[in-house]
Order: sequence, then structure tokens, then C-alpha cells
Amino acid sequence: MRKMTKCLSLLLTFVVIIGLFTGCGNKDKKEETTSGENAVSKEEGDSNSGINASIVVQVEKDWLFYYREAAERVKAKNPGASIEFNVTGSFDHLDVLDSTDVTNKDIADVFAFPADRVYGLSQNEVLAELDAKTMAANVGGFDDYDNGLGGNFNVDGHYLAFPLNIETLINFGNKANAEAKGIDLSKPIEFSELEYRDMLVKVFDAWFGVAFTNSVGIELLGKDDSGNLYSDMTKEFTELTEDQQNLFKVLFNYWKEHNEAGTDLWDKEAVGGYMDAEFTTGGNNSIRLEGPWATAGLSEKASNGEELQILPINQVTINGKPLAHWKSGWGLGINARIEEDKDKMALAQAMIEEIVNRDYAVELFKATGKILENVDESVYEESDLEDMDKKSIKAVIESYKTAPARPLFTEWGSVWSTWENAILSWSAVKPATVEDAYAEVKAAFDAMMTNF
Repeated sequence: MRKMTKCLSLLLTFVVIIGLFTGCGNKDKKEETTSGENAVSKEEGDSNSGINASIVVQVEKDWLFYYREAAERVKAKNPGASIEFNVTGSFDHLDVLDSTDVTNKDIADVFAFPADRVYGLSQNEVLAELDAKTMAANVGGFDDYDNGLGGNFNVDGHYLAFPLNIETLINFGNKANAEAKGIDLSKPIEFSELEYRDMLVKVFDAWFGVAFTNSVGIELLGKDDSGNLYSDMTKEFTELTEDQQNLFKVLFNYWKEHNEAGTDLWDKEAVGGYMDAEFTTGGNNSIRLEGPWATAGLSEKASNGEELQILPINQVTINGKPLAHWKSGWGLGINARIEEDKDKMALAQAMIEEIVNRDYAVELFKATGKILENVDESVYEESDLEDMDKKSIKAVIESYKTAPARPLFTEWGSVWSTWENAILSWSAVKPATVEDAYAEVKAAFDAMMTNF
């Protein structure tokens, strides 16, 4: 036993000596963290300061330049850090995650996802818990973190993501088309008084449909104080409030006019092309309900921006009730597989903090179209952004302030197809009255609730 111990001692001494010579020989050499173009390199000679770890960050192609700059800033403070990028779409990345698990090498250590996915990801134990309050203090600008977007990522007392951006729907107007139809885009606009093509909305898509249902307090799927699921759409038509009944009367008449005119608004495949053609200057459409990401495309159709006007969502009312979308947004999460590695976690959190660094809010918007919750509107207004971008940001912030919170529980995912199939069915069933039309919606939601 002593002989073996002595041999091991000599062997270890030999290894240490060899290691010292090898280390000296490579001290000033630069090491690349990956052979690809998306790597951020590190200097071994400085690796003793800051965080020494390696992570992979998911990034969309158009965001890559900004993310690389953010990584360089993190690297400047942590020379031993290695940050690589998985360049892929956010939803594509989530699709891979849904079909495999967190150990898949194609799943990044840091990735973006919409707030409504947090409960599903939490149930699948995909996300690491963040020290979000400390991160919020480091980033700054949050007046009430828990009652903002940050609170949406708190699941059972665990913060599972950090706010990336806020988003909600806004209205876009074509000034020339509106003027030709006698619509004043500077004043409140009553949807029920417009002609059927004046404002085009994919109401069968719940993402847009909730702007109408929220205006009259319809809960497509909610939870009571005991945690039990319920839906207002299982009520009889006569049990709805007067405002809710009137909403369905407006939606029924909206469908009826488009159906009689033979438009493509109720055609799931053709609706996009139809709306784009009608919104183009000289067309019949004056107002579109869309997200801020549609600004560039709609600007092009409105005489390259000359005829485009951006309005907050609540400037349009339905039976006097302002449209209201959701307080929605995206977060940045960390893969649960690195949760036990404190150095990787520290680097991942540092990278997230740098991505949403308020000093680079304008650069973040230019690269990604993301609007930070914790940055004052004046920062964007006083920047070198295009005027149309400034108007879009202003409308989003104003619309976001008046929007209700978005439901984030997993079961709400069933509403998407339930609402869509019910509203689209009108074109096949051809309901004669609003009561008949509502009966299709009720039947669909009754079936959905039975599944729960």
C-alpha cells in the first residue's frame, strides 16, 4: 500500500510539472470557444478574473449582431467566459424542446419564449430558477417588478424567466383610404358604425378576438378563487350581459356582411393576402388591428409610410367599449440542466442582464423590435429611431397600460382552436340569427370544458 502511495505521489508530481510547462507555453495564446463565426473568444491569461464558464445562447438571425455586442460587454468583465450562439427562431427552438428534453445539445442554455409558455415549460421542468429580484435591481427601472411582466414569470414562488419585452396589439390606419371613406383617424372610432371593410380583423383568431371579448369582460377561460376552471362561453345567450350580447350581435353582422360579399376574411388560408390588398393605398380598408411587428409591412402598403398612421388600441370602441388586448410579452429563461452549476448560472444571468441593459434599449429595439418595460417612453422618443417606430412604441406603451393581464395557465392553450373552429364554423353552418351563431360558440366551449 505504501509503495502504491509513493508511486502515485511521484506520478502526480510529474503531471503537475508537465502541466506547469504546458501552461507557460500557452499563456498568451488566444483560444476560440467554437470553430463557428458565432463564437465569442476568450484570453486564457485573464481567465482568473470574473466568471469562468461557458454557455450557449439561442438567438434569432436578425438579433445576432446585437447579441454578439452584448456578449462582448459581458466578456470584457469576465475574460474567462465563453459565449456561443445557437442561431434559430424562438418558436423553432421551442418546438425542438417540446419534442426532446433539456439535455438535447441543440437546446441552448439561455433562450427567449413568450410569457404564455411559462407554465407548460415549468411543468416539464425545463427552466432554472433565477435570482430575478437581484437581476431587476442590477438592471434597474422597475417600479413594481411583481405587478409587471416579471410577476408573470413567477410560478409558485419561483422566478423562471426575466422580462425581455412588452407587447400588445395596436391599430394601424391608412390615412388616404380613411379620408376617402370619411373616417377621422384623430377621433374615437366606433367599430359598429363602420362599413364591413373599413376595419379588417381576423376575429376567428383568438389572438385578435380577445381584443373584442376583453372589451365586455368575457372570460373565455378563467379560474375561480378555488382554482376551478370556468368559461363564460358555456352560458346561454340570455345569460350573457347586455354588453356581451351586443358584442355577438356586432360580430354576427360583421360575419354576415363579409359572407354576403364573398370576401376572404373568414378564409383561414386566404385572409392574409385579402387584408394586405385591401389595406394598400387605394383599397377599401382603413384600419388594421395588428402587433407592432407589422409596422414595416403595413408601412410599405401605405405608400411607403406616407399614409400610415398608428393609433392606440383603445381609440377604437365597440358599442362604446374600448378594445383591449393583453399585457403580453416575452422573457429570457435559463435551461434547467445548468441550474446546479453556479458559474454557468452566473454567466447566464449576466448575459440576460446585458441583453436588456437599459443603456442599449434603442439598439435592442433596432435589432429585435423589442420594447423594454422598464425604460421610459422618452428614451425612445428622444432617440434617432424613425418617426414611425417612435409612434409604434408610443401606441404600444399606451395600449399596454390599459390592457388586462394575460391568462398564463396551461389549460388556456385549448381556447385557441376552440374559438377559431367555432367562429370559422359560421361560414359552413350559415347561422340565421345571432342566437344561432352564438350556439356554435357555446357548443364548442361546452366540449372544451368537458375535456377538462
